[in-house]
Amino acid sequence: MAILIKGGTVVTADHSFRADVLTEADKIVAVGENLEAPGGAEVIDAGGAYVLPGGIDPHTHMELPFMGTVASEDFFSGTTAGMVGGTTMIIDFVIPSPQQDILEAYHTWRGWAEKSAGDYSFHVAITWWDETVKAAMETLTTEHGVNSFKHFMAYKGAIMCDDEVLVNSFTRARELGAICTVHAENGELVFHLQNEILKSGITGPEGHPLSRPPEVEGEAANRAIRVAQVLDVPLYIVHNSCIESLQAITRARNEGQRVFGEVLAGHLLVNDEVYRDPDWDTAAAHVMSPPFRPKEHQEALWRGLQAGMLQTTATDHCCFCAPQKRMGHNNFTQIPNGTGGVEDRMHVLWHHGVNSGRLTMNEFVAITSTNAAKIFNIYPRKGSISIGADADIAIWDPEKERTISKDTHHQNVDFNIFEGMTVKGINTVTISQGKVVYQDGDVRTEKGVGRYVDRPTFAPYYQAVNRQRKAKAPAAVDRM
Repeated sequence: MAILIKGGTVVTADHSFRADVLTEADKIVAVGENLEAPGGAEVIDAGGAYVLPGGIDPHTHMELPFMGTVASEDFFSGTTAGMVGGTTMIIDFVIPSPQQDILEAYHTWRGWAEKSAGDYSFHVAITWWDETVKAAMETLTTEHGVNSFKHFMAYKGAIMCDDEVLVNSFTRARELGAICTVHAENGELVFHLQNEILKSGITGPEGHPLSRPPEVEGEAANRAIRVAQVLDVPLYIVHNSCIESLQAITRARNEGQRVFGEVLAGHLLVNDEVYRDPDWDTAAAHVMSPPFRPKEHQEALWRGLQAGMLQTTATDHCCFCAPQKRMGHNNFTQIPNGTGGVEDRMHVLWHHGVNSGRLTMNEFVAITSTNAAKIFNIYPRKGSISIGADADIAIWDPEKERTISKDTHHQNVDFNIFEGMTVKGINTVTISQGKVVYQDGDVRTEKGVGRYVDRPTFAPYYQAVNRQRKAKAPAAVDRM
């Protein structure tokens, strides 16, 4: 079936222009003025609206087994919620347990994801190291379209990577043309601070940010950057929440290092006052890592986006309901870490970014879609409105408003960190794989139609990385 989107303004990461967009099957086949609808085509009037590439959330955790429970959002409900908000693709995470076979974990997650309503892909976490892991990384890149590997520098005693694992995995990723990603928090310091805070008598959610101060994140970000610098491998740092990690990225990029930074919508808009809420459930609902920060960090992160030091926005969507959060009622270290946001990311970023003048519309498209597609090497299939691209499209009404609430959202969680926020400029139509899956409150997603998206290795920036490495390759001194 064909769809003709008429009368809208196409907004890409590069420019905006008046054009109609024609899709057939699952591809965009024409972009131009005054296009004619083929016989039987559905015509959507986009007059006064913007036609955007569908959003890509590069950091989600659907139905994640974590801290003794499982995230409440599964791949169908989570991708459906994303569709309502204009996000048409997620990149989730395979997280093997220590000593678990990496490929076994990958296939387990692939099985869970078969219920997805929209397209998806996976980063794979490296949580331990031996020669079988080294071999599995090659299999994942060559046979399963994985081009990114995640490293948790936090969660001591569980999935934390030490420096030996980082060095081995970063080196292997470079050989395979993959990008390394890190959760940057110093796990040893976090563990130490958690124990000290509990000994002091603080057991509630307010102890969580105290155990993970900005310096802990900044140290780990800088260490990961320096390891990547020595090993000449591209690095992507997830959910930067503070000035200290932003400064580390800024310094590295100013020195010419290939480092990318991600920021969560929540870290841009929520501050650490939430942890002192007198209602325990409300405070615990905000427990995530890294935690929400004092207000000065939000403005710095916005400036990082404006300056291009941070390139992508995500949610770290990992939902736990109140009964799950209460597992840590007498010990904040036992509160499952995670918050939601996959449905709201694009709405809150448009309202607080574009409407405030912090971002242009084109920058909005870049940080919600195109940059992720480029970094993870699926552009222009994703993240573009161009002939041959996937027909994943969001139609955006800049005048329409929505008040965010747990009572009306489509996320499978009993709390919303943006509760009560009224946003102006929202998604009204979502097209995925050339089909209308959401229109003006009517959700039409189907379980299991989402496709796994292969992501090739050796993204274009690898050419520059390899040339630089070759130019500075050491040489022996020729002596008599």
